[in-house]
Amino acid sequence: MAKVRILPDRVANQIAAGEVIERPAAVVKELVENALDAGATRIEVEFRHGGRSLMRIEDNGHGMSRDDALLALERHATSKIEEAADLDRLASYGFRGEALPSIASVSRFELQTREQGSDVGTEILVNGGKFVHVRECGRPVGTRIEVSHLFNSVPARRKFLKTDQTEAAHIVHCVRLYALACPRTAFTLIEDGRVVFRSPECSTLEERVAEIFGKQIAESLVAIETAEPGLRLSGLIGRPGVGRATRHEMIVYVNGRPVDSRTLNYALIESYHESLPKGRYPLAFVFFECDPAAVDVNVHPAKREVRFRSEPQVRGFVIRAVLQRLRELAGAVEAPRAASLEAGSVRHEPRVPAPIPQGRAAAPLAAGSTVAPLRPLETERRGAEPARYPRPVGGPAANAPALENRKAETVTPAWRFVGLTHGNYALFETAAGLVLLDRRAAHERVWFERLVAQFKAGAVPSQRLLLPLPIELDAIAAALLLDRLKFLAAHGFEVAEFGRNFFRVEAVPAWMEPGDAVPFLRDLIGAFRDGTIPERDAGLAHEELARLALAKAVRLPTSGGEAEIHALVAQLFATATPLTNPQGRPTYIELNHGELARRFSK
Repeated sequence: MAKVRILPDRVANQIAAGEVIERPAAVVKELVENALDAGATRIEVEFRHGGRSLMRIEDNGHGMSRDDALLALERHATSKIEEAADLDRLASYGFRGEALPSIASVSRFELQTREQGSDVGTEILVNGGKFVHVRECGRPVGTRIEVSHLFNSVPARRKFLKTDQTEAAHIVHCVRLYALACPRTAFTLIEDGRVVFRSPECSTLEERVAEIFGKQIAESLVAIETAEPGLRLSGLIGRPGVGRATRHEMIVYVNGRPVDSRTLNYALIESYHESLPKGRYPLAFVFFECDPAAVDVNVHPAKREVRFRSEPQVRGFVIRAVLQRLRELAGAVEAPRAASLEAGSVRHEPRVPAPIPQGRAAAPLAAGSTVAPLRPLETERRGAEPARYPRPVGGPAANAPALENRKAETVTPAWRFVGLTHGNYALFETAAGLVLLDRRAAHERVWFERLVAQFKAGAVPSQRLLLPLPIELDAIAAALLLDRLKFLAAHGFEVAEFGRNFFRVEAVPAWMEPGDAVPFLRDLIGAFRDGTIPERDAGLAHEELARLALAKAVRLPTSGGEAEIHALVAQLFATATPLTNPQGRPTYIELNHGELARRFSK
């Protein structure tokens, strides 16, 4: 029987490292937090090969003495708190005292530090948790930490790391979060000897967002600042109508700490339910402040999750604050419209169409009426089984040419076109009753199977743009795009890198309007980021991409003639699944004579 024993400190530190240090970006996060807690006004971060071979974090904080530097490498050694009650008034990023010993146990760790008033600094070298040397060194006031050969002492952990490009993207994103949180601290980020960004001290959050996330995003944001007793919300939020397909650009801080808070995220999403379409997420860089005793940051080893003591109070406050700001913006837009209407527009009362005389075909109705004109119908034998549209032989790609180029086709007399209602629904009379066709749903089914067939065949026609479209992305999105340039090229896009995190769209698929290319690519990258479009299953990837493309490919005509409606129905029944659109909604509904009689209580 195994005996109970106390684990050596080296083993305990490596176990703790599995919770705190999950990837190179976690090392950068912990060391940047320590630099900010030390009062640094200048932080430089350098890494190589995605952080595998080297990570260096240097700051001009207050530094440490020799004794403090040695003590900092012991477990649960911290200068941030002294007792459990201090957690209720926490004002620092770190407090557990686990980061430095955990990092030193799974890497080659070198620390150089010097405090104000000391003539010399201290250098400590630890390799895989074992002290190599402790000696004096010369350096300016502050701290410099180099972490190299990460996870060399635990090779199994290295196997779970992603590509250098992906790990580098996470490091860049991490540094940007803290640069955004502290605009008055100068940040420099260097990757493989190349400066990724150098942001000096900024006086406002708007300046830091423009420098780090780009002017395109900064120009689509507006400031927000609201306070109630014990609660305060400030920062930047997206204008009404400006959204993204994912939540990755919805960044939330609690008392200056970047967090993943379901309470705050859902409050932001709910606030935009009237300003964004369903499935879109707002842009946000918001800072929520409250009493430290009202929030628990000691929930997860990485300190990314927090819990509020009064979740409903926080949620309600954020919703009220954001809704008030959005309504202010909406009011500013509506005021000029109201003035112009009051000055020159004339209000028209709704017109009621005149009754249609019996025995005559209906004349076209005036614009604005809600009743479509009827067409004379040929007599047909009541009760006959309605004939279906014939299903052509071949796949949808062969039998469904572009709707714009398709000529009017002869339609079997079983479905007789009556007219359009509400612009989107086509009404037919059949021998069995009535059919109501959803034009958009039918177009979506036709286009979906057409696009899937093109994607599978690898024959997606594209159109080159006279003027390339610029698109600026964050670090992680840029890495995802670079990894999938071949995938995009196979689906009709031509995207070229034009600088760090900056690209040019030079060609788009023929089914897409050039103006839709940049928003579509952002949504597509969001789907890659969420794993909605799998890379290993090509068939599923084609279908998900086709579903995403429907919003841009389907351009419903404002008015449909009889020939266009007949062609649409013929193409619908040439598809493999004509009864529903790709989301599962019915493309048409049938009301037989029995159902009509029941509705009219005959």
